Amino acid sequence: MIKYIALYKKPADPEGFDQKYFESHLPIVNSVPGLVRAEVAKVQQVFLAGFLGENEPHLIAEMYFESHEAFKAVLQSPEWATSGANLAEIGGMELVAMFSAEVVS
Repeated sequence: MIKYIALYKKPADPEGFDQKYFESHLPIVNSVPGLVRAEVAKVQQVFLAGFLGENEPHLIAEMYFESHEAFKAVLQSPEWATSGANLAEIGGMELVAMFSAEVVS
């Protein structure tokens, strides 16, 4: 299984960003073919900032896909492209770090 993680730093207007994210972006993400599960969590407290430096985390989005092959196919889908365009539109691209990881346990 592949997990795609998006870590968002706190925006200047958290409430405004959240409204756009949950009303506009998340429904598009949920339409991506091959998505097994998606979770979004609001960061409540940071215990060891470490590599985060000055950045205060705000949201963590996790999307699960059945396999590396399934994830590669998703990256080519129109829905994935639409979700990226929407994220740029709502101001999320300058707030986010994204990475994928293989779930090993």
